[in-house]
Amino acid sequence: MAWLLVIVAGILETGFAVCLKLSHGFTRLWPTIAFASFALGSFGLLTLSLKKLDVGPAYAVWTGIGAAGTAIYGMIFLGDLVSTLKIISIGLVIAGVIGLQLSGSAH
Repeated sequence: MAWLLVIVAGILETGFAVCLKLSHGFTRLWPTIAFASFALGSFGLLTLSLKKLDVGPAYAVWTGIGAAGTAIYGMIFLGDLVSTLKIISIGLVIAGVIGLQLSGSAH
């Protein structure tokens, strides 16, 4: 259950990163509100998961999901540059996330 919280928190991290961009420096109301909501949810779920998980693997999985998710979202919906190296790098991040999740131990 704790790993599920980390995964959802990582997805919410993607949401807050995208909304941060869409807020244009917190000058747009709804993306700013969405940013705050996603950020609070993401940090809240990560905090709950850390009651059961080691901080290193959990944090790495959280940031890895957020980074990969944000990069993928940007390429699909925001017109970010798509390149072979970027796609391979995202794949390596995902592989690392899976490896850390498998190696993480619960208390």
